[in-house]
Amino acid sequence: MPAKESVGQKSIGQESIRKMLRPGGRLDPGRVWEVVELIDGQPGKLTQLVECLWDEDPAVANRAADALERVTRDRPAQAQRWKEPLLGLLAETEEKKLRWNLALVIPRLKMTLPECCRAAAVLRAYLDDQSSIVKTSALHGLADLTRQDRALLPEVLDLLRVAGRSGTPAMRARSRNLLKEFEKSSWEGKQHSSLHMFSNCAVIRSLPRLRGSGHLDET
Repeated sequence: MPAKESVGQKSIGQESIRKMLRPGGRLDPGRVWEVVELIDGQPGKLTQLVECLWDEDPAVANRAADALERVTRDRPAQAQRWKEPLLGLLAETEEKKLRWNLALVIPRLKMTLPECCRAAAVLRAYLDDQSSIVKTSALHGLADLTRQDRALLPEVLDLLRVAGRSGTPAMRARSRNLLKEFEKSSWEGKQHSSLHMFSNCAVIRSLPRLRGSGHLDET
């Protein structure tokens, strides 16, 4: 007879990704970390997660984007096969949480120069979004894109310098950190990892406060 822990793990493994993402409000984190851990052990379930990005329930789609961003931090290649539909969703979605997570995910994928230009055009438009987090993520995504399209570098450096002086608190903190990373590596021919969006304590302190529910307050 299997141990209780094994039975519980088997039960979670048999649960659909969508069912795991359903509980919670529109921006609540819900069971995102459980989903990430499940996909770590069962990569085949990533297909279910990606399908949820187009779910009719915005809360499910938002949490799916959150989970995908976390999965691709260290393993972006796992999402490579969905590059084209993800690029399409990046341009189409009006959901703030989808936008800020996809802005971080897309530049991690291997893209051609035309695809980089396509992604950059959308991220530039995101800089006019009302959400500080969307704009901050767009800046971060544009910076990451320069590793694949060097022609973007002068424009991105200018954007970061301007945002570092006159953007929202989150934009200023992120831009300054990214500029330091540019200076440190020269962004030229050196292997370097993308800074995570919320990895720096100064960035976290500058972001809107967390509500009791656990999601970011945009007000």
